[in-house]
Amino acid sequence: MNEQEYAGFWIRTGASIIDTTLMLIIILPILTAIYGTDYWKNESFVLGFWDVMFNYILPAIAVIISWVYKSATPGKMATRLTIVDAKTGGKPSTGQFIGRYLGYYVSMIPLFLGIIWVGIDKRKQGWHDKLAGTVVLRSNKSEPVKFENQV
Repeated sequence: MNEQEYAGFWIRTGASIIDTTLMLIIILPILTAIYGTDYWKNESFVLGFWDVMFNYILPAIAVIISWVYKSATPGKMATRLTIVDAKTGGKPSTGQFIGRYLGYYVSMIPLFLGIIWVGIDKRKQGWHDKLAGTVVLRSNKSEPVKFENQV
């Protein structure tokens, strides 16, 4: 039986560290090849088109595509987590995934409070989850999750 529970703060943090590490392994050499080693000494917020493309646009596209096709990023897959619709337990829509990604910015602005919220919320939802109507589940645990529409 594949029973599930809400994924908490620390397991989700671990998944995020895996995802960030994978992105850095890909992005750092490319940006160094384009801008040279002085890129890492520059204090400018944005150095140009490729800086924006590799630090913001391509990671966003990669994450959303991963969510759409697998309902998880590589880090979430490695830690046996999956993103589901909070009401039905089914796969979220592409719109929900895009809203969830944009919700990360809302979650981070006030001192990461929306991310920290995962640790105190009864359904382990960050603000980005609440905004998108999603929850993150951890597989193979003893008690199944009850969704709002279940009796």
